[in-house]
Amino acid sequence: MKQHTICLHPLGKEIIVNDQTPLIDILHEFGVEFPCGGRGTCGKCQVRLLKGEIEVSEMHQRKLDHFHLSPDRRLACMSTCTESITLEIEQYHHLILADETNFEFKPEVGFGIAVDLGTTTIVTQLVDLRTAEIMAVETTLNPQVRYGADLISRIQAAIDGHATEMTRLIRTTIGIMIGKMLEGHRLIPDKVVLVGNTVMQMIFSGCDVTPLSCYPFQVENLGAKTFTSAELGWDFPVNKFIQFFPSIGSFVGSDILAGIAATGLSKKDQYTALIDLGTNGEIVVGNKNHIICASTAAGPAFEGANLSVGMRAVTGAISSLRLVDSKIESTVIGKTEPKGICGSALIDAVAILQKLERIGLFGEINSGEDSVLIDRAVRLTQKDIYEFLLAKAAIAAGITLLSKSLAIEPAEISEIYIAGGFGNYITVEHVVSTGMIEASEDKIRKMGNTALIGAKMFLFENNELASEILLKTSHVNLEGSPEFQDIYISKMILG
Repeated sequence: MKQHTICLHPLGKEIIVNDQTPLIDILHEFGVEFPCGGRGTCGKCQVRLLKGEIEVSEMHQRKLDHFHLSPDRRLACMSTCTESITLEIEQYHHLILADETNFEFKPEVGFGIAVDLGTTTIVTQLVDLRTAEIMAVETTLNPQVRYGADLISRIQAAIDGHATEMTRLIRTTIGIMIGKMLEGHRLIPDKVVLVGNTVMQMIFSGCDVTPLSCYPFQVENLGAKTFTSAELGWDFPVNKFIQFFPSIGSFVGSDILAGIAATGLSKKDQYTALIDLGTNGEIVVGNKNHIICASTAAGPAFEGANLSVGMRAVTGAISSLRLVDSKIESTVIGKTEPKGICGSALIDAVAILQKLERIGLFGEINSGEDSVLIDRAVRLTQKDIYEFLLAKAAIAAGITLLSKSLAIEPAEISEIYIAGGFGNYITVEHVVSTGMIEASEDKIRKMGNTALIGAKMFLFENNELASEILLKTSHVNLEGSPEFQDIYISKMILG
């Protein structure tokens, strides 16, 4: 078969591909994002053609015109390779949060592997069970990003006939990651623990995700799934077990179960909250007696999916903003020209714009224009600010409703843990000033990758800790509450 070379600049990578290979099958591995799952509706997979030619169909040209792209730009999701080409890949660096947090454990003989399977990223760690020492780490982007950035896109892709390939992709990727960690270590792992949201668990396990596509979103088997290396196609043995830990609810997975373990929430006398502001925003409130949790519609805005200039935490994304002498200063990932804004900086932007009185209480742009300048060519539109308010209100309303379900006031929550890679980079002051979390700053703790911390704890606790948490945990549908809409609307203001 005829083959071509794709050169990626500035990575310096060369890839040999077969004729007619879709770029979406190749470039996702190098950080190019396909938030819309390859439908050409978001324009965020654009690449610059430096050498060679990519044929443009009539539909592709209409999309290029719609996004006002220059003649040297192409949408990777609508392009195939028919000759050797050179592409400039701008989104070539992605922040992925691993973990080295200490925790209490009972020493065991052997070695374990913890896997945090996220919608966007995957982290694996090889752990010495005698000392809890991390012996090796591997991180990568979830290869399923070619099917869309959010969970709804993944579910739709699976329903549309890609489920088997999505399962194969994720099993193969994790197997390769573990294989790399084992290189140089003459050992056989005893246990592999995987955690992730419910959709990731079901796709990895080869389960039908159709129940998650429509109301009432009821999944029959949310329990733990156990596998052998042979079933997963892994070329290394595992002495005891490979287990994907159980989900709590339809959209609250074992990553949140692990987060509850990591924070110690289930053992505390006082009420504590855990908030994960990732792709699928989840909230947990409870103590040693009762825990209640729910998912919210907060993720897309904080992941940049619904913003005109939204990006994930990749090269060119503004990751944070600060006010210095009444001027907005930015931090850009990769120290390049800013091309967009990621979730942590979105919160900064709204908080600072409000402080400068450039936007009002309801997020309206006071100048009367339809956008406001953030940094150089990056502007927030009125719709972008509205998307933030929707996400912010979902979090604030969620905390209020879960507190009411426990017959407490939000003020009675003694600590609030913010989890995940995104949560690690937010400015607490701005989270409070926008009203996203209605609490004093001293109550808020950034805890990083709680899913990975909890997965490592599960290596030592086996199923005992997880079972204990599940017994006292309830999952609720926030939108099903008769009070939700009123509370949600009341939170659609700043401060």
